[in-house]
Amino acid sequence: MTTVLSLGGSIVAPDGPDPDFLKKFAAVVRAWLAADAERRLILVVGGGGPARTWQKAYRACASEADADAQDWIGIMATRLNAQLVRSLFLDLCPHEVVTDPTSVTVFGGRILVGSGWKPGFSTDYDAVVLAERFGATELINLSNIAKVYSADPKVDPAAKPVDSMSWDDFRAMVGDEWVPGKNVPFDPVASRRAHELGIKVVFAAGSNLDNLRAILDGTTFEGTVIGA
Repeated sequence: MTTVLSLGGSIVAPDGPDPDFLKKFAAVVRAWLAADAERRLILVVGGGGPARTWQKAYRACASEADADAQDWIGIMATRLNAQLVRSLFLDLCPHEVVTDPTSVTVFGGRILVGSGWKPGFSTDYDAVVLAERFGATELINLSNIAKVYSADPKVDPAAKPVDSMSWDDFRAMVGDEWVPGKNVPFDPVASRRAHELGIKVVFAAGSNLDNLRAILDGTTFEGTVIGA
């Protein structure tokens, strides 16, 4: 059984790396894998604070910021974060960090770690591609939000957290266009592909590791399910 988990950079490295979170996260993952020898985990890691900081610096320096250049800066941040996460599981993850999700068909060990691939989308899309390649019908997305809202709460004060939402409604909210550094729960390109494939995405707060274990175990959890 392969589980795919998109690990938001905002919880791995909100400004810089968060060693306290990473240590506890690794312990939860190891305990979950140890409970069943058939379990395997794919972790795709985002860029977080470092990506936004370096992209902001580029925009401040460039007379006209190039979208691909901004994406590449963010991608490099994801690769640094992914290398850090992989280093916590060297005994379980013999494969190097995956930078092209279409290039992997099998993996040894119990864990596979991926990062950003190329401009045009975020690591959310890479996670969807890996879910498709390894037959996962559900993807766990951990970030700094506990639930998806019915609308952008920064724009609509009447927005409410929801337990579930259809892909049609979610995509109407996030749109179809990817912009480097766009702050949405799941990027539009990844959303379209997950919708096409019928993949269910579970959104939850990454900082709540007891809740993560509940999601992994298939028990009651706090979060939002898209495409249920």
